[in-house]
Amino acid sequence: MTDLPMMFAPEVAEALEAGRPIVALESTIITHGMPYPQNVETAQTVETDIRAAGAVPATIAVLDGVLHIGLTETQLIALGQATGVMKVSRADLPVCIARGATGATTVAATMIAAEIAGIKVFATGGIGGVHRGAEQTFDISADLLELGETPVTVVAAGPKAILDIPKTLEVLETHGVPVIAFGQDEIPAFWSRSSGLAAPLRMDTAQEIAAAMEMRAAMGLKGGQLVANPIPETDEIPRDVIMPYVETALEEAEEQSISAKEVTPFLLQRIFELTDGKSLTANIALVRNNARLASEIAKSLCK
Repeated sequence: MTDLPMMFAPEVAEALEAGRPIVALESTIITHGMPYPQNVETAQTVETDIRAAGAVPATIAVLDGVLHIGLTETQLIALGQATGVMKVSRADLPVCIARGATGATTVAATMIAAEIAGIKVFATGGIGGVHRGAEQTFDISADLLELGETPVTVVAAGPKAILDIPKTLEVLETHGVPVIAFGQDEIPAFWSRSSGLAAPLRMDTAQEIAAAMEMRAAMGLKGGQLVANPIPETDEIPRDVIMPYVETALEEAEEQSISAKEVTPFLLQRIFELTDGKSLTANIALVRNNARLASEIAKSLCK
């Protein structure tokens, strides 16, 4: 790794040296998941939540060909306003760095960077997964395969509701990924606490989740864990309310031949418009909720 152009924010470098708890954060949510200025405001709020919980935030991105583990406030604001930022996953991350480009990391790329940096816990909004119609398109997010390969615990509000959630769970099972619902028996579905699907596993404390991660490492098992953390009840959009909007957005994406990496940003933007901004409010709430749980898991791993 000595030849990898990588830079640690001072706060993160100090935490690594001292063995303090750190929570990785992706940057695609900043560049492709929310409009400006809500994207920067949310990123700053989430970092503040993590610090308040006793951990250190490490927002990950590629800036001018350098992999940054943690961003300064100036870098965060600049990224939030940048245009033409690459959306990088496992396939794109080395290319982005080699070209000297700027890229925002998806779940998969953030997991890779976190492992390189020695960070074990990562908080995000929702993971990518199996898209509707994947039996024809084969559109399956690299996030799922990364969870089967890279030893990082990912805290999310479940698979995004725009996905085929049953097929997403099947792929995760095939790759041996523990899918752990936090505090309930049902898999949450991003904006909604309910998906109608039973969770493969349930855990009720951050300590249990940390212990399971440590046991995977002790057994030499590759891959990480997916913690499906339900959005707080006061912030959720019930499934019967949000799904008609999701179906409308999916139909529009198909009519407009939206495909590949453009699908998720398009759907999230249309659902934001169709819900008069309520989906964004819920999105912010669930990301903050995930950051707080991830901080507790990171602290448990440090004890």
